[in-house]
Order: sequence, then C-alpha cells, then structure tokens
Amino acid sequence: MKILDAHLINLFGCNPATAQSIAEKFTQANIAKGEYFQRQGAWCDKLGFIASGIFREYITIDGKDITKWIGISGYFITDISAFMFGTQARSSLQALTDCNMMIINRNDYLTLNQLIPEWDVIEKKFLVRCFATMEDRVVSFIALTAEERYQALFNAQPDLFNQIPLQYLASMLGMTSETLSRIRRKLTP
Repeated sequence: MKILDAHLINLFGCNPATAQSIAEKFTQANIAKGEYFQRQGAWCDKLGFIASGIFREYITIDGKDITKWIGISGYFITDISAFMFGTQARSSLQALTDCNMMIINRNDYLTLNQLIPEWDVIEKKFLVRCFATMEDRVVSFIALTAEERYQALFNAQPDLFNQIPLQYLASMLGMTSETLSRIRRKLTP
C-alpha cells in the first residue's frame, strides 16, 4: 500500500495520515495478463490503482475495438462517470501484462467523506486531474498532427513502444497501424 500512499500524497496533497486512512480502504489484487478489471456494459462498482503492470482501456463500436487509454503503474483506472454515477461501464479495462493493483469498491469509496474531513477537497483534485487529462487528449487531437501526437507519447512514455502491441498505441493516437509504422520509420534514425 505504500506506493498508493505516496501517490495520494504527491498527486493530491494528502498528509501521510490521511493517505494511509484512504489506502486502508483499498484491497490488493493481482490481475493476470488478458483478464479484465471491467467490461463494457457491466455495472461499474470499483476504482483501481495500478501498483505495477499495464492496462488497456478500450471501447467496442460496431465490432471494432478502439483504445482510449493505456494505464501504467501509478495510474487510477475505472470508467469514471459510470463509477461516480453507479451505471454501466462504457469501456473495458483489460490487463496487457500481469498487474498488481489496489482496488476500492464503490460503497467504500462513498464512505470516504465520512472518514476523511477534507475528502471533498481531495476528491475535487482527483476529478479535476481526470478532467484535465481528458481535456489534454482532446486538445492534442484538435491541435497536433499524427506525427506530433506520436512524438508526444513517445517522449512521455517511450517504454510503452516495446511493451504493448503497436496497434493499441495506433488506436489510442487516432491513427492506423500503417500510419504509426510510417511515422516510426520516418523518426527513427
């Protein structure tokens, strides 16, 4: 749980005692490569913190899987609106590697405001961080070329390019696998 405590302190400004109180509501779980944390259409009743491993968040539309996000160690994962509103998930979360996680169920999450006096401020920071990440993605699709999106992801997380199938990265970047391969060849010396 110490990795979760550290992230709560660093990301949301929790003091160590508060971080520990929050982390104690989480349980540890191992999810094997290929297994699902959540499936599209199922009720979303948990929030996960990736201690180690990689997840792919994707949505299936007209029989085609579209990768929305790749979650790595230090990321929280869930379908945030479905989790917050207690509805069915719009996306699936599948382990691309063996993963170690910390998980809190929705009922325990909803009790945090009774346990932690400053929970409203912490939760607001969490939700704003989620929104800002989504906003950054939208802006990148509007303002950046495919090559610039590729370069930004490569600069931020170069290891992903050797750890997961490239078609998932291409989908997440809004391009075909062929376009990603062409960009890679162009940018690789």
